[in-house]
Amino acid sequence: MDLGNWLDYRLFDNTLLTWAASAGLFFAVLAALLAARRFAQSRLRKITDSSASSPLQVAGHVVRRTKAWFLLVVALYLGSGMLTLPATAEAVFLRVLVLALLVQMGLWTAAGLTKTLQLRREDQFAEDPGAVAAIDVLGFVLRVSVWAIVLLLVLDNLGVNITALVAGLGVGGIAVALAAQNILSDLFASLSIVLDRPFAVGDFLIIDDYLGNVEQVGLKTTRIRSLSGEQLIFSNNDLLGSRIRNYGRMFERRIVFSLGVTYQTPAEQLRRMPDIIREVIEAQDKVRFDRAHFQKYGDFALVFEIVYYVVSSDYAHYMDVQQNINLLIYERFADEGIEFAYPTQTLYVSGSR
Repeated sequence: MDLGNWLDYRLFDNTLLTWAASAGLFFAVLAALLAARRFAQSRLRKITDSSASSPLQVAGHVVRRTKAWFLLVVALYLGSGMLTLPATAEAVFLRVLVLALLVQMGLWTAAGLTKTLQLRREDQFAEDPGAVAAIDVLGFVLRVSVWAIVLLLVLDNLGVNITALVAGLGVGGIAVALAAQNILSDLFASLSIVLDRPFAVGDFLIIDDYLGNVEQVGLKTTRIRSLSGEQLIFSNNDLLGSRIRNYGRMFERRIVFSLGVTYQTPAEQLRRMPDIIREVIEAQDKVRFDRAHFQKYGDFALVFEIVYYVVSSDYAHYMDVQQNINLLIYERFADEGIEFAYPTQTLYVSGSR
């Protein structure tokens, strides 16, 4: 049998020449699609390395989520177009192409949303840490929504009655909600934290006997890094039910302290003491003096109460200020000859015969 007869040999209603042309088209299309994907990825990578444009970064991330199996399905469908196939086989090829396209579109959409929210998160972290948790929750909700839509479209293309399925899921959802009340309460608590923003990532919190900086607000739990280094994990629902002291929202700190001098201090020096204390406090940086008063007669001292404000939430700055105030008051009192009081007892002994 010569070559011409071989090429005219029919296999499944198609000649070998047609099969060869179909295979050639398949490999050519596949090679072209893979090369185009590689070129686009390389080009976008170079652009995003030298450009801070968010749309280009999103496009590069989306292109990298293009799967080889999707390109294979596209090439296989185009290659099969040269063949004479039964209606059933053509329907199968078309359905596989549609399903692959739906899944790939889901990957593209999820990748685009993830990258967009990631860039948004990075921009917002410095300006508004409270928005970070909102972006995380929004990203989760959007990804779940995208894949839920993809799943429904896939099932619809497979011939499943999604109307009945959605109705069944609604009834099943009620049962699941009753069985997972704790999880759902934590989920809604996380939404409350995101929307109401009682605290944000980076805030310093005191919750009962626990204290630390907020590291992450999750869907079920909030993670806090304590001062001693360990990670504290709170249920969102329990956290909202607690009394939270948020030092991250502190704009200024009110300081009240007392000092006592001996009962032997002359009245003239007692009158000068508020002015001395005022001068010492007003000499400090980021400090607002409020008052200094001779408050009471103590058991062993004449007690003065002093109030001032540190216009900063930084605890280290407050401690530096308080230390400077204590040292300067000590020096000024020494110069004035004013003595600090300390616990003493005087014993009176009466003589007897």
